[in-house]
Amino acid sequence: MINSYIPLSSLSIGEKCKVKKLTSNGLIRRRMLDLGIINNTIIEPLHQSPSGDPVAYSIRGAVIALRSEVASMILVEKIL
Repeated sequence: MINSYIPLSSLSIGEKCKVKKLTSNGLIRRRMLDLGIINNTIIEPLHQSPSGDPVAYSIRGAVIALRSEVASMILVEKIL
């Protein structure tokens, strides 16, 4: 069901989602894993900077800013 997954960067503020797949490799993937971004982690976009990038996300009780380039490598499923 990978076709139903969307990039994290396409979510609106306040929409919750579950992580389903990371499409990056190397150091960026390692950083995502170190931040706790693994399968079924719940993420919620909280705030957007005035320029629109980066966006602050709630991840496992922490607020973490991710640039849209990185957030687009995280495929998620919306939680209804």
